[in-house]
Amino acid sequence: MTDTKIWQLSAHEVVLLLRSGEVSPLDVVQASIERIEEVDTKVNAIPIRCFDRAIEKARKVNIKEEIKNPKSLLGLPIVVKDYNDLGGVKTTYGSKIYEYNMPKKSDATIAKLEENGANPVGKSNVPEWAGGHTFNPNFGITRNPFNLKKTAGGSSGGSGAALASGQIWLATGNDLGGSLRTPAAFNNVVGLRPSIGVVPRGQRLQPFDTLWVEGPMARSVKDVALMLDAGAGYSSEDPLSFEHNSRLFIDQLDEFPLPKRVAFSQDLGILPVSQEIRLATQKAILKVGDLGVDIIQEIPDFSEVLEGFQTLRGVLLASMMGELVKNNRSKISPDIVKNVELGYKVSNDDIIKAEIVRKRIMLGMVEFFKQSDFLICPTTSVAPFDTAKPFITEIDGVTCETYIDWFAITFALTMTSCPVISLPCGFTDGGLPVGIQIVGKPRQENKLLAFANTLEQHLGVSNFVPIKNI
Repeated sequence: MTDTKIWQLSAHEVVLLLRSGEVSPLDVVQASIERIEEVDTKVNAIPIRCFDRAIEKARKVNIKEEIKNPKSLLGLPIVVKDYNDLGGVKTTYGSKIYEYNMPKKSDATIAKLEENGANPVGKSNVPEWAGGHTFNPNFGITRNPFNLKKTAGGSSGGSGAALASGQIWLATGNDLGGSLRTPAAFNNVVGLRPSIGVVPRGQRLQPFDTLWVEGPMARSVKDVALMLDAGAGYSSEDPLSFEHNSRLFIDQLDEFPLPKRVAFSQDLGILPVSQEIRLATQKAILKVGDLGVDIIQEIPDFSEVLEGFQTLRGVLLASMMGELVKNNRSKISPDIVKNVELGYKVSNDDIIKAEIVRKRIMLGMVEFFKQSDFLICPTTSVAPFDTAKPFITEIDGVTCETYIDWFAITFALTMTSCPVISLPCGFTDGGLPVGIQIVGKPRQENKLLAFANTLEQHLGVSNFVPIKNI
């Protein structure tokens, strides 16, 4: 070991140290706890902690046995988003209604990770019912480690901030309209929205929904691949999940050639993207071209995606939360109530139209991939904004008609059913992180991760985390 502290190392580096016996599972748990206690009072990323549980579990890890499982994280600590159940630890969903909710067992997402050697040390902060950026009545605001006056994004903002501030090596996220990708970009970390079924989901979600996915977040593409290996697979709780018999994702990062052609769009032709985001992403795409990759402008047609997604999202929220809102209306934020009620107001014709839009977009991607290998665009339309703002109402003078308009650039890609990775690509003039999304073919996470890994090394931006001094 050098003078570098354990929390400053990458996840895959720490796993190698665990494998060699240079550090123990208890060593890494204690390193994480010490870092959390040192910096989390400033960022408020991990308000729910289960240190005793993690220490007890660390003491029981049998490295010699765990090594036999190539997917095992060997006792590496992770943080679990407070929208997932972790057995014996509070799950609040950011809501006063569930302030003291204590699930007896972990959900399918977390159970799979624990089965493969993950050791949760706490729960990361979320917005109330995953709506908007990360603040809630239970635990307050999560702040961006790059600027404590700015938001960490949402709804996986606690996970993003915990990673960037060096409190943890790996974190869970979930993504309906961008809840994993937006905080990845805002905190200069990497987040993967996988294809549906790659990572199993818990029973709380609608089992046949194809919009909401669970996915890994980490400080680098290689670490995301490491976590995906541990978290992917079949669970009887999720009928859309499936077993993975192919080789490890992390072992395939250097096995694919660079793409011949990628498409780039600043806004997907739907809503404005701020000038400071355009400038940063344009610099990044020029570096993609420096690799010898042909950059084209032709992309699929995303028209009507705003209305289509809002309809399908409303129906999903109504099916998940309708009874809860009916019985607890006064205890739920008006924005969440409004969105749930929207789901009850849509007509059959609205749903049919939305599904036709989604089908057209999906088929457009099929045709797109016949001429291009990947689609690249910004992850966010704006840079991290002041924590006092509940959401963005205007982008460079253009009014946002709904509170979800500002993240249309992520939810448009949700409608493609394709895997999407958010990768750090640069900074604004004010020093705030900017990310790009890379879209790959369905169920080809291996090729998507490989290209993102190459691009990450070329851009050289991910090495700005973890931040030492908060």
